[in-house]
Amino acid sequence: MRQFSEACERNKGPILDVIKPYLDHSKEVLEIGSGTGQHAVWFAGAMPHLIWHTSDLRDNHPSIIAWIESSELPNLRKPRTLNVGQGVWPVNQVDAIFTANTCHIMSWERVRDMFEGANRVLKPGGHLLIYGPFNVNGEYTSESNKEFDASLKQRDPESGIRDYDDMNRVARHNGFSLIKRHDMPANNMLLAYEKSSAF
Repeated sequence: MRQFSEACERNKGPILDVIKPYLDHSKEVLEIGSGTGQHAVWFAGAMPHLIWHTSDLRDNHPSIIAWIESSELPNLRKPRTLNVGQGVWPVNQVDAIFTANTCHIMSWERVRDMFEGANRVLKPGGHLLIYGPFNVNGEYTSESNKEFDASLKQRDPESGIRDYDDMNRVARHNGFSLIKRHDMPANNMLLAYEKSSAF
């Protein structure tokens, strides 16, 4: 039942290099949309000081559980059922949140819900780390992203690549400030936000 994603395998190293400094002083991290489970195993193995909480829709749990069980990592937790639109999330008061390749498969309403939920469960000063493709100034950053966006919208008109400026607006509205936009391989980005201690 363990699923494998080539994209996860390719991007796990570059992502780890970027997120590791943000998580050096964290104790508990929530991953939103753990997918196959590959990222969780890789990151938890590379950062043994963390408790890594996985989460996803229930249909994706079997693969995540299979990866976790095969890893035998003591700091990796089995998936919680999480739909970002639900009023109460299954974790509370974590030091950081990581999510990869989720914003473009959610509706924009769910993206806003994700920021609102992150604000509820993140400790002040906590980091929200979001990886994926994003447009800049309403423009695609590559032809491949343009084609990918068209395929997303064909499958679900409410999905699609989100704009960097729109993400920042919603982030600010929910008490997050952008620390840095990291440009990543394959026309992706990692957006690193920090929750205001005053929000």
